[in-house]
Amino acid sequence: MTTQERLKRVFEHKEGDRIPIFVYPWDETIIRWRSEGLPEDIPFRRYFDIDDKRDFKVNISPDYPREIIEETDEHIIYTTEWGAAFRKWKHASSTPECISYTITNQDKWREAKGRMTPSEDRVDWKALDVMYKEAKNNGYGLEAEIWFGFDSTHSFISGTETILMAMIDDPDWCAEMFNYYLDMEIAHWDMIFDRGYDFDYVSWPDDMGYKNTQFFSLDTYREILKPVHKRAAEWAHSRGKPAQLHSCGYIEPFIKDFTEIGIDGLNPMEVKAGMDPVKIKKEYGKDLFLSGGINAVLWNDIDKLKEEMYRIVPELKQGGGYIFAPDHTLPPHVSLADFTEAIRLAKELGKY
Repeated sequence: MTTQERLKRVFEHKEGDRIPIFVYPWDETIIRWRSEGLPEDIPFRRYFDIDDKRDFKVNISPDYPREIIEETDEHIIYTTEWGAAFRKWKHASSTPECISYTITNQDKWREAKGRMTPSEDRVDWKALDVMYKEAKNNGYGLEAEIWFGFDSTHSFISGTETILMAMIDDPDWCAEMFNYYLDMEIAHWDMIFDRGYDFDYVSWPDDMGYKNTQFFSLDTYREILKPVHKRAAEWAHSRGKPAQLHSCGYIEPFIKDFTEIGIDGLNPMEVKAGMDPVKIKKEYGKDLFLSGGINAVLWNDIDKLKEEMYRIVPELKQGGGYIFAPDHTLPPHVSLADFTEAIRLAKELGKY
């Protein structure tokens, strides 16, 4: 079966030939594997015969000038189309460090919003066509990735402190931003679908938790963010596509609400943050297809990793509806030998 065929079975909660296997290593991890014998001229997913997908994004930003502010041998500081400044380290893969944000109050938001108008020019049609043909020709999965909500706003647009305080002191402003970002996404994705491009599912990232707790209460989620998530799921369904939410951290208290508003899938079930994949499967496996749940911290200890896989994978694959994946990108402490053994076991345990 192709990845696209396997994903279709997952979305339908049906069994295929095996569970899909998705893995995302850091660039340094690939460099290590190449030094340990992974062929230079073969993409690692093809070499290991695991699943692949392509996702596409559109530009909904205010298009502020993108500039390099500072560059050294160690890092680069740059501004983004959202008016934020970040530091990125040159010799290590990591989340960029925030330096400053522009959209930090309602006046700055109104200025930014005035620069955000739907337009066909915001879609890179040439890149879309190349990516789409590659995916179709190879049987890869196709993900329509939309971008809105708490995580994108606090991480890349306005800053964590600003947004968390505003969710209490000025919830209407937060709701307006979250909804307008979604409006922009829907407007552009409607253009893409109307031109005949077809995707397997709609997904959006909205990290709402960290270790053992959430960034905000269930009541706050229900007041501000849940209605926006509901709109996103309803739009995906209107296009005949399942809706998947990506949320890192501990978010178990929110899951029942996810199912109530029509969210169909959840990843990555971050174990090291306190998530229990087996419990989630037992309680919500009929409502949600699940992806992840394999603790990324264990991938440099193959014995512990195999023990965890023997415990989790047979439970999560029952009745379909599961995609094998680490609960985070794989760091460079994972050896090629250990990765090879983990993928062998994933295929063995994931076979139907």
